[in-house]
Amino acid sequence: MDRVRIEELRRQLEYHNRRYYVDNAPEIPDYEFDALMRELQELERRHPEHADPNSPTQRVGSDLTAEFETVRHRYPMLSLGNTYSLEELHEFLERIEREAGETEYVCELKFDGTAISLTYENGELLRAVTRGDGVAGDDVTANVRTIRTVPLRLQGTGWPSYFEIRGEVLMPYASFDKINAEREAAGETLFANPRNAAAGTLKQQSSAVVARRGLDCTLYQLSGDDLPFATHWASLQKAREWGFKISEHARICRTTAEVDAFIAHWDEARRELPVPTDGVVIKVNDFAERRRIGFTSKAPKWAVAYKFKAEQALTRLLSVDFQVGRTGAITPVANLDPVQLAGTTVRRATLHNAEQMALLDIRPGDMVYVEKGGEIIPKITGVELAERPADSRPFEYITTCPECGTPLVRYEGEAKHYCPNQSGCRPQIIGRIIHFIRRKAMDIEGLGEETVELLYENGLLHDLSDLYDLKAPQLAPLPRLGEKSAENIVRSIAASREVPFHRVLFGLGIRFVGETTAKYLAEHFRSLDAVMAATREELEEADEVGAKIAEAIADYFDDAENLRIIGRLREAGVRLEAEERQRASETLAGKAFVISGKFRTHSRDELKELIELHGGRNLAAVSANVDYIVAGENMGPAKLKKAEKLGVKIISEEEFMALITGETPPKEEPKQGKLF
Repeated sequence: MDRVRIEELRRQLEYHNRRYYVDNAPEIPDYEFDALMRELQELERRHPEHADPNSPTQRVGSDLTAEFETVRHRYPMLSLGNTYSLEELHEFLERIEREAGETEYVCELKFDGTAISLTYENGELLRAVTRGDGVAGDDVTANVRTIRTVPLRLQGTGWPSYFEIRGEVLMPYASFDKINAEREAAGETLFANPRNAAAGTLKQQSSAVVARRGLDCTLYQLSGDDLPFATHWASLQKAREWGFKISEHARICRTTAEVDAFIAHWDEARRELPVPTDGVVIKVNDFAERRRIGFTSKAPKWAVAYKFKAEQALTRLLSVDFQVGRTGAITPVANLDPVQLAGTTVRRATLHNAEQMALLDIRPGDMVYVEKGGEIIPKITGVELAERPADSRPFEYITTCPECGTPLVRYEGEAKHYCPNQSGCRPQIIGRIIHFIRRKAMDIEGLGEETVELLYENGLLHDLSDLYDLKAPQLAPLPRLGEKSAENIVRSIAASREVPFHRVLFGLGIRFVGETTAKYLAEHFRSLDAVMAATREELEEADEVGAKIAEAIADYFDDAENLRIIGRLREAGVRLEAEERQRASETLAGKAFVISGKFRTHSRDELKELIELHGGRNLAAVSANVDYIVAGENMGPAKLKKAEKLGVKIISEEEFMALITGETPPKEEPKQGKLF
């Protein structure tokens, strides 16, 4: 009898969940819904043999830590070509009509969240995977089950036994403002924007935290081998019947004028939407026409995204704060009278440096123009001089560090001011520790910015070498940790002793020594002792090291505190020498490469590794010394322009692999269903 009641409660709750979250038409009050949920939770507790991962009770999530498994996409998640120009959009439409004749398009809002692929088998959610690199992503199924607009079981009929549906996980503005208000009250770092908040939330280790964050999910594309539809529009209408949240704002457009009208309407109306959008996607509707038009290696040729231009707002500059980075760099930040911009409430904006402030002649009390066009932090672009107060005075930039009081310095050729007290200035110490533990350095998991600050405040960390003295019993009693988290942190710290030398060198945080430069230094000198003993002239013999970088390296090793930290890292068993590595071949010997963009089959790091394994060199910037640019999607326009000017050959990922193998690069014909 209890089994029958459990199934009945599940059906009722799934129905009412959809009516409330997807259809926006609730039929029962919240207290009745909650009573049904409590009854089901109690029955499931008493009958664990009837457990179901897709039960409505799983919406509340779990506090258990979940490691994310990497899953290969059955159908690669390709990206879209972007344009900010109506002229370029019209060229796209003209090309489509030349190839396919009179064409029907589906215009959809481009939601600004994090891409997700949901797999359904026999009508139930099987798996949820992030986009990742387009070929493989992280399995975040437990977290996605907590999102109320994601159906755990499909309704209606006619769904294929196995298919995928793609869309965006979003953080509504209301959820974003609520979370940031809570974080501000708790003295925690604020999320930069709803997109970052959604992406960060989806990768939370606790699905219970995800459940509380109020994520949303809008779907826009089905993928499968045998989809029973002739058009994209028909597939969306059917998906809505099955219980998916499909945007009600999508429209069929048959002419360029109709597409333009759709864009013009939503460029204004999007400000009234409850979730962030950043453009309009235009897709060919007919699947047969899509197959004829085809794909590039990076994106479908039958779709394009028109991106809205950056928004501006006028508000008052109340005051200026100064932040200190891990290198001692001082960044002025404007405190603003709160203003709505791109769907969020903006209270702060970057001012970059003293020169930029002087150039704009920015003064507290001014009415300033703030712009946000995809930037994490809004920026001030101008001053409304007509509204400047009569008693306004030019702004005087600070001369001492706001954290430790040390007189600031300004290095030759640099716009920023710096605090030189690297061993005694709190944000610099914490910043260097955070840099040291990041994935591309020591890759120490479980230690975020807030946890590092907590350990510093509790006297457990004074510098990055103290990490190797931490014990689980010291960490477990601290807020937000516990025994399991403490053990995982200590285990990850121990594993970091095996990190290759070039990543240790990068992790030290020497000014101007980025990931690529650290690799070249490690390759050239083979040990930290050799780097430390090198003269400035000898340092410049390494690839990518000029006079400025050589000076910074020498200054770093002239500091007694840095030498003390290195001594402790040596005692802790951290690798300070490069391993001998056999090259796979000399196929690319003498050739220099720049990697730019995102790739379907390999990550950027994997491509760089292949270049080195086959005798080539990786360079960070485009110059006359570069032989090839390996270009993926969204290659930087500045790099492209410079490459064309210098005549540097640009090759695709497939052409690069052909260089190594000596084969002719294959021409791919993606199957229907291999969409973005």
